[in-house]
Amino acid sequence: MIVKEDRSKGKSRSSFSGKLGYVLAVAGSAVGLGNIWRFPYLAAKYGGGIFLLVYLILMLTFGYALIVSETALGRMTKKSPVGAFQAFGKGPAFRFGGWINAVIPMLIVPYYSVIGGWVAKYLFEYLRGNTALLAEDGYFTRFIAEGFSVEMWFLFFSLAVVAVLFAGVKQGVERVSKVMMPLLVILAVLVAGYSMTRPGAFEGVKYFLVPNFANFSWMTVVAAMGQMFYSLSIAMGILYTYGSYIREDVDIEKSTAQVEIFDTAIAMLAGLMIIPAVFAFSGGDPDTLQAGPSLMFITIPKVFASMGFGTGAGIMFFLLVLLAALTSAISLAESGVSTFEDQLGWSRRKATLWMGVTMAVFGSASALGFGALDFVRFLGMSILDFFDFLTNSLMMPVAALATCLLITRVAGLDKIAEEVEKSSDFKRKGMYKLFMRYLAPVCIVVILLSSIANVLGWISM
Repeated sequence: MIVKEDRSKGKSRSSFSGKLGYVLAVAGSAVGLGNIWRFPYLAAKYGGGIFLLVYLILMLTFGYALIVSETALGRMTKKSPVGAFQAFGKGPAFRFGGWINAVIPMLIVPYYSVIGGWVAKYLFEYLRGNTALLAEDGYFTRFIAEGFSVEMWFLFFSLAVVAVLFAGVKQGVERVSKVMMPLLVILAVLVAGYSMTRPGAFEGVKYFLVPNFANFSWMTVVAAMGQMFYSLSIAMGILYTYGSYIREDVDIEKSTAQVEIFDTAIAMLAGLMIIPAVFAFSGGDPDTLQAGPSLMFITIPKVFASMGFGTGAGIMFFLLVLLAALTSAISLAESGVSTFEDQLGWSRRKATLWMGVTMAVFGSASALGFGALDFVRFLGMSILDFFDFLTNSLMMPVAALATCLLITRVAGLDKIAEEVEKSSDFKRKGMYKLFMRYLAPVCIVVILLSSIANVLGWISM
C-alpha cells in the first residue's frame, strides 16, 4: 500500500492501492439505497423516460463538475473536508464550509443504517421462506413500531459497517468494495432480467426507457437534480475523503467517467428491476410506483408474492439492496472517521470507535422514532424523516454551494484544472469551467429553494 505523509500532523495517511480500488469504493458510495428505491419511484412519478433523460444530462454535466471538484480538492490538500477548506483560509467561512461537508455524512449514516437494518430483516425473512408474511397488509408498519426488533437489526447492520472501518482503508473499505460491487452488478442483472420477463412487464420497460415529452415539467428537472446529489454522493464529504486517499497518477477525469457509468448502470438496472415488475403487478398503473419509501418494503413484497419464483426473487433483491446499503454506509462512516483523524489527531481505532458511538446514539433515536419515540416530531416529521430532510434537502445544497464558492472565489478554476491535469487530459475542461462558474450555483439554489417550498407546502414534489 502506498502511504502518503500528512505533514500537518506528522502522521502517515492511508491511501487506496490503485485506481481500481478507488473507483469501486467511490462507486460503492454512490450506489446505495438512493439508486435502488429512490430512483425508480422518482422516475415513475416524474415521467419515466423523460426523467431518465434529464437525469443523464444533469449527471454528465452538473454532477461531473462537482465530482471532479471535490475529488481534486481532496487529492490536492490530502485532507478530509474540514482540512481541505482550511488549507485555503482559517476564517469562519472556511470553517463553516468544511464542517458542513464533514457533518453531513455523520448525520446521514445513523438513520441510513436503520434502513439498512430493515433491509437485513427482510432478507432474513425471505431466507426463512416467509414471502406471504412480508406481503401482508400492515406488516411493515407493525415491524418498524417494534422497538426491540428494529433496534436489534439496526445494531447488526451498524456493527458490520464498523467492523469494515476497523480494518482500514485498503484492508477494509477497498477489499469489501472489490468483492461487493461485482456481486451487486451480477445480482442486479439477474433480478432485472427476471422482472422484465414477467407477463405485462414490457409496458413498464417502455415507460421507463422511452422519453415522452408530454410528461415533462419543471419539477422533473428539480427532482432529477435532487436525485443526482443523492446518487453520486455529492456534498457528503465522501469525495473529499476518498480524493485525499488517491495517488497523483490516478486519472481523476477517467475515474469520474467510470463512476458515472457504474452509477447510471445500477440506477437503470434498479428501474428495470422495479418498474416492469410493478407495472405487471398493477396492470400498468404508474401511480402504484409513486409509493415513495414504502415501495421497497410494502409494494415490492406484494409483487414478489404474486410471482411463481417470488421467494428466490425476494432473496436476490434484498441481498442486492443490502450490499448496496452496506457499501454506501461504509463510505459515509469513513468520511466521519477521516475527519476525526485529521481534525482531532485521533488514531484510526479511536476515530472508528467514536463513529460507532455516534451511529448508535443518533441511529437508535431514528430506529425508535416509529415506536417508543413516535411522539417526538420535528416540523411534523418523525426523527428519521427529519434527519433525511435536514441533510438531503437543506445541508447538502448548502455544502455544494460552499464548494462552488471555494473553487470559483478562492482556489480558482485554473488551480483545480492544474490538479486534474497532473494525470488527465481533462477533455471536458471547458464544460467544467462553464458549469462551476455559472450554472452549478444556480442549480444548487434552485434545489435548496424548491426543497424548502416543498416542506412548507408551497409546491408539491
